Amino acid sequence: MNLKMASLSKWVFLSIFFLSINRSVSDPRASELALICTNRTAPQSQRQSYVVNFVAALDALTPLVDSKKYGETVIGAGNATVYAFGECMRDLSQTDCNLCFAQIKTQILRCLPFQRLVRGGRLFYDGCFVRYDDYVFFNESLSLSDRTVCGSEDFGGNSRLLRRNAAALVGELGRKAAANDGFFTAAVGNGNSTVYGLAQCWEFVRGKSCEECLAAAVSEIGSCLPKEEGRVLNAGCYMRYSTKKFYDNSTIPATNQSGRSSSNHLPVILATTLGFVAFLLILGSVAFIVRKRIVKQRKERKQLGAMLVTVNKSKLNFSYETLERATNYFDDSNKLGQGGSGCVYKGVLPDGQAVAIKRLFFNTTQWVDHFFNEVNLISGIHHKNLVKLLGCSITGPESLLVYEFVPNQSLYDYTSARKNLPPLSWEQRYKIILGTAEGLAYLHEETELCIIHRDIKLSNVLLDEDFTPKIADFGLVRLFPEDKSHISTAVAGTLGYMAPEYVVQGKLTEKADVYSFGVLVIEVVSGKKNSSFYQTSVSLLQQHWNLFRAGKLYEAVDASLEESTREEATRQLQIGLVCVQASPELRPSMSAVVKMISGEQDIPEPTQPPFLTSNSATGSSSSYPKRGVVTPYSQPASSTQSSVNTMTESWIEPR
Repeated sequence: MNLKMASLSKWVFLSIFFLSINRSVSDPRASELALICTNRTAPQSQRQSYVVNFVAALDALTPLVDSKKYGETVIGAGNATVYAFGECMRDLSQTDCNLCFAQIKTQILRCLPFQRLVRGGRLFYDGCFVRYDDYVFFNESLSLSDRTVCGSEDFGGNSRLLRRNAAALVGELGRKAAANDGFFTAAVGNGNSTVYGLAQCWEFVRGKSCEECLAAAVSEIGSCLPKEEGRVLNAGCYMRYSTKKFYDNSTIPATNQSGRSSSNHLPVILATTLGFVAFLLILGSVAFIVRKRIVKQRKERKQLGAMLVTVNKSKLNFSYETLERATNYFDDSNKLGQGGSGCVYKGVLPDGQAVAIKRLFFNTTQWVDHFFNEVNLISGIHHKNLVKLLGCSITGPESLLVYEFVPNQSLYDYTSARKNLPPLSWEQRYKIILGTAEGLAYLHEETELCIIHRDIKLSNVLLDEDFTPKIADFGLVRLFPEDKSHISTAVAGTLGYMAPEYVVQGKLTEKADVYSFGVLVIEVVSGKKNSSFYQTSVSLLQQHWNLFRAGKLYEAVDASLEESTREEATRQLQIGLVCVQASPELRPSMSAVVKMISGEQDIPEPTQPPFLTSNSATGSSSSYPKRGVVTPYSQPASSTQSSVNTMTESWIEPR
């Protein structure tokens, strides 16, 4: 991704949070409706080239959508060709379109063509749409994957009147959208009985194909009544009705009876003048961007050269062939898990030593950062509660990292019902909490410079044979200079564990790790994950805060634990609340946390943590969790799955 797009991505991400706080200013309608991944796969030999083309295709869509709200692109040749398309709803402003597309672009990665080389996927939001595939689908208006998505709430008023108004509405949408260049909004009824609707054919679907797509949508959407909302998600079009107005008339050009936009001479004059000014600005911007890119490339080459020297001097380098044989040529039977930056395999070296070998996905700036962090910053650090990096391979066709093998899976697996593992005893949980705290205290206070991990979560705490915790995945770490109050970085990590001041303002200190640790403690003691608020209206932090204020924090302790351990477990929950306080200044240092856990220091009274209230979009039949609404000192959370030795890198800024 070039500098211009990287800058846009960072701006988009921070804007999402600010705009979430004040929805009256903007609404990109980035509510997920359906993610549809194909079941077509390809041989392993095609994986690498298809992945490269997949990423290039998504990146190529962004400037097209940024300029005209839609775009299609074709990258590659032969069986590795990737066809991609993206489009926003036409009533969205360009800013909201950019916000919606920045989010949907990162989520289509869940059809990730890395593990089984899934060769196609499409994702529908209320505000935008994206699709990629291995064949030309640009003339496709209907498919077997088309969906009807109904709301969850029945209409509370006159359902017979709702049916009549909705039928009239969708009929009008179906007739007029095709004649109006593939887009139309309308409202039928009055007062509480008003029904609002929007229909849009994708840019590549016009004429008869658009009419057929909308006709199919009209016939399907009626099945949602008497629900308050209904949507049809076809290959070539989108239709929605709702009892609440959801579209923005102010951004829709006024049309006359023929469907053409009305005009006068003033806009033409302004457009001509502004076009010339814009052309001059673009020329200047291009020159500036090119110059900055050259400087950045030189810096990256210098950084990569320094890394090569480090590897050679420290004798960390493994031959690619040795690691390939150790994993039986990366056979799926040896695969331990997959994260945001690569897959992890179990391997056995020629001397019989078991290791975990991570294959990195991309040769990009993120790859350089991740690889440099792991090799240069972490290779010389040793602690019983940190996963040890044994070496790497940088001479073969792909980059590999070699870690010690940690056999007892991750902490996430012991809180996941799907793994069917026995619940951890209190002794094991206490050992994990204390050991993780000691590992973080070492990184923050006992190394030459303070090291901030930035991605502390259940799946990044691995468990040894005796359940000794080991912090893993150092691809996002940052050094914290002694003379700085904070450092500003691109926001990266895992939502749900990220401190509010870091998410909203990009200000990073070691207190961000303290916050993440507090969330982890609450999860470990309660046996619930912070993503649990997707099923309730109250976040996990708010649940525990309410119980603490009522003097009933003991009720949050995992019911599987023995009654005799409840008092000590409640103490640890209070420590978790102390760590997740909204103000970073009130959070303790990790060395102080270690003393609190071991009983050497009193636990202070916590203040209120940041909350997240659920405001999920109705009408989603998808099995994926919905987004919540961020309150001024709150953060959304994501659930990132992991397996044995899963060492993930969860970038929040769009790739």
